[in-house]
Amino acid sequence: MSFLEVREVVKRFGANEVLRGINLSVEEHQVVCLIGPSGCGKSTLLRCINGLEEIQSGEIRLHGDRISGPGVDLNALRREVGIVFQSFNLFPHMTVLQNITLAPTQVLRVPEEEARERAMALLRRIGLEHKAQAYPDQLSGGQQQRVAIVRALAMEPMLLLLDEITSALDPELVSEVLNLLRELAEEGMTMLLATHEMGFAKEVADKVCFLYGGVVHEEGPPEEIFKNPKSERTQQFLRSIIEAGRL
Repeated sequence: MSFLEVREVVKRFGANEVLRGINLSVEEHQVVCLIGPSGCGKSTLLRCINGLEEIQSGEIRLHGDRISGPGVDLNALRREVGIVFQSFNLFPHMTVLQNITLAPTQVLRVPEEEARERAMALLRRIGLEHKAQAYPDQLSGGQQQRVAIVRALAMEPMLLLLDEITSALDPELVSEVLNLLRELAEEGMTMLLATHEMGFAKEVADKVCFLYGGVVHEEGPPEEIFKNPKSERTQQFLRSIIEAGRL
């Protein structure tokens, strides 16, 4: 069994079936990129894996343990599965340091001093140690997003989910965030990310999954998906991306 297994997962919002029996697997230390048009279910899938959305049927397993359906300990799940959103979601009334230490101290019961030391080490790594006492609105978008990633890393998750984390950033700030993800990939962090950054997916992903109509329509190594897609739907999507100058 794979590190992460998504099997026949269905998710509806009222009459709208967003995920229609989706199947997906991620191996440990793998980087898997989800690509596809807006509304294809990428963000919903990530939210289901993290337990932010309940699924109607199917099953999600992490390391063989079921993490979907009744009886799942969501707090335990979120200790192992971190998620970063495109809108940063930092607490505006807390400093950068407080944002990063909150969950480790409150959820993991890490002593305050240890949590601070870990947070400062993470901030040094991304070159933002000098911003520890700043508030989110005093940071650029790229800085806020890097802090949001570091906040997730402070929980030492087994799996990191990233939902279109560069889509709200100005183009010149995107590279700051992607460079951090490259480092994490090189260190073996298991990541599943929804992205419109095709160049990044091509360079860093071990596997690319094209979602369409609530299912994984095609998947494979990036060179196969981008250079020789088998499905007409995948070909159409990539043509539109090329025409838009994003690949």
